[in-house]
Amino acid sequence: MSTKSDELYEALGEFFQRIFSLGESGAMDRMIELDVSFTQARTMFLLAHTDGPLPINEIASQLGLSVAATGRNIDQLVKLGIVERQENPDDRRVKLVSLSPTGFEIADQQIEQKRRAVRKFVERLSTTEAENLTQALRPILAGESLRTSTKAAHVH
Repeated sequence: MSTKSDELYEALGEFFQRIFSLGESGAMDRMIELDVSFTQARTMFLLAHTDGPLPINEIASQLGLSVAATGRNIDQLVKLGIVERQENPDDRRVKLVSLSPTGFEIADQQIEQKRRAVRKFVERLSTTEAENLTQALRPILAGESLRTSTKAAHVH
């Protein structure tokens, strides 16, 4: 990374850390209480953002993990009641995984916590700061750099 990229990386890291420290920790406390690992949390949020159950190998692929490691994480999440595992009706050898109602509740609490933190941040901005940030974000949001399905997202 160039010096400018390093500076931006550091600034954005601090920016997001400060924003999310404005939120309440209730949802995170629940995940800590359940002893959910970072990888298990990533699995939960992947499942929360999909339109239906996923096979374990697809979860592994999307998270960049081995099928065996993913299977162990899924086993633990099943024991905690956060995900449900069922046989694929078309191929009984394939196990499909989806969030349980408890898993959806935890994921929704996390998302809502982040929304509250962002709302609190926005309310603290001056009118000028809000306008400047909006103007800076518009071309980024309209561009390709945040679209994961394009090659442009991988160009540095």
